[in-house]
Amino acid sequence: MENLVFSINVVLPIFLLMCSGTLFRKINLFDEEFLVKANSFAFKVLLPTHLFNNIYKSEVSDSINIKLILFAVSIVIAVIGITIIIVQKFEKDNRNRGIIIQGLYRSNFVLFGVPLSLNLFGESNLGAVTTLIAIIIPLYNFMAVIILDWYSNDKSDYKKTVISIIKNPLIVGCFLGIIVSVMNFKLPLFAEKTINEVAEMATPLALMALGGEIAIKGIDKNLNYIAIVSIGKLIVIPAFVVAAGYAFGFRGVELGALFSMTAPSCSVSSYTMACQYECNDELAGQLVFFTALFSPITIFLFIFFLKTVGVF
Repeated sequence: MENLVFSINVVLPIFLLMCSGTLFRKINLFDEEFLVKANSFAFKVLLPTHLFNNIYKSEVSDSINIKLILFAVSIVIAVIGITIIIVQKFEKDNRNRGIIIQGLYRSNFVLFGVPLSLNLFGESNLGAVTTLIAIIIPLYNFMAVIILDWYSNDKSDYKKTVISIIKNPLIVGCFLGIIVSVMNFKLPLFAEKTINEVAEMATPLALMALGGEIAIKGIDKNLNYIAIVSIGKLIVIPAFVVAAGYAFGFRGVELGALFSMTAPSCSVSSYTMACQYECNDELAGQLVFFTALFSPITIFLFIFFLKTVGVF
């Protein structure tokens, strides 16, 4: 019973924030214009500030685990490689290939990773996950650009692509936090409080905006893709990563960071990127929707099981 209550307390706040966004959209407190601006504000200001603040407060310079970082990078590349082989074998339409591959490996690590780890292990143990975010988010973005470009007829300018990745607000927030932390630079108290206040807005607003966007139609033609990617993204890949991490000796906070990296739904920005290429952006949006809808359930079941067997 204790493990059940623990699991509910970890997942339910995230789920309720998403549901509140859906409700606000339903009763017209949120409209399309507001959601577009809210997502842009969260992406460009709130989430980068949130990441910076977590890295700054967790003193990531004392939390860097080279073994964990190398394992996480290796496992992401391995998952991408395996999915590319499988998808190319069974899917012939290039417009779908890039979207399916991206949907399987790329998660809402920023949006869900920090609150998941915070609820699981407390604020004092966020160093592992914030360090991974600083490494994995650039990798996610870089690989997504390569994959979508490879399966697109409209080849992009790689110089502009690299610049856009470097200028990504999430990446900028991560690396500024790392620099400040490594240099042991102490911000003035008024700056700390201001940054903290802004950072605390990030998760609630971003999750409510995500919930507000849960509204799609015409899923019949993509139902098989949605089912396959949802099962793979929310069950198969997290189980594989946690099992591999456990086999390599990771426990507790470190294993939780790996779980937070892979268990969340498809990245919201995967839809935005799909729109920039000649890919099936309709399918990309549907994958974001359905994985966001079911991820609280699968995350809850994973946490309950891992807590019961004593891994967490």
